Amino acid sequence: MLFLSKNLKKYRVLKNFTQEDIANYLNITPQSVSKWERGESYPDITFLPALSNLLDTSIDLLIGMDTMRAEQTYQDIHRSATDFEREGAYSSAEAVYRNALRVYPNKPDMLLGLAGVLALQGKSPEAIEYMEKGLPLSSNEKQKATSRAILCFLYLKCGKSEKANTLASTLPHMRECREVIQPLIQKGLSEMEIDENIKTLMFGKISSNI
Repeated sequence: MLFLSKNLKKYRVLKNFTQEDIANYLNITPQSVSKWERGESYPDITFLPALSNLLDTSIDLLIGMDTMRAEQTYQDIHRSATDFEREGAYSSAEAVYRNALRVYPNKPDMLLGLAGVLALQGKSPEAIEYMEKGLPLSSNEKQKATSRAILCFLYLKCGKSEKANTLASTLPHMRECREVIQPLIQKGLSEMEIDENIKTLMFGKISSNI
């Protein structure tokens, strides 16, 4: 019932019901309904049919099965694309993400995933475009840190060393930290070394001894 608290309140408000209305219908206290909506407790499973009937929705939607299925779909997409990437089948991984973006056009995970696989193929300008579009939409701080670190190397590869250095100075995390990446940018790397750093950011620990 991970999403029930939020959905209960959403559907209650849509129907213009108060917590007291719900409580009266179920013959319970308004305090119980309030606790459900705050996520402090959950209704007994026997209440779900009555709640879905009152709120004119399905039990699946009430408990968030649609959201859970969507999250599983996102995970399956990433798993499939990552498997292709690890096998070196980058064009297949790219196709997975491009197809996913037709269905989820503003999903940051898909935008940043496509940016990553484009970077692995040396398609730096397009990778930058998708990275810059996906970053503002993402709320995952670890994902954003890794993506910003990759973006640093993409800027460098496209001759935008000042932009790369400025972005590198904002990196917070251990593997993507400014103490590791800024010296590499300032050192001046070959395209092969830049590509290797992008790969290690995506798949493993970055080395400062390149």
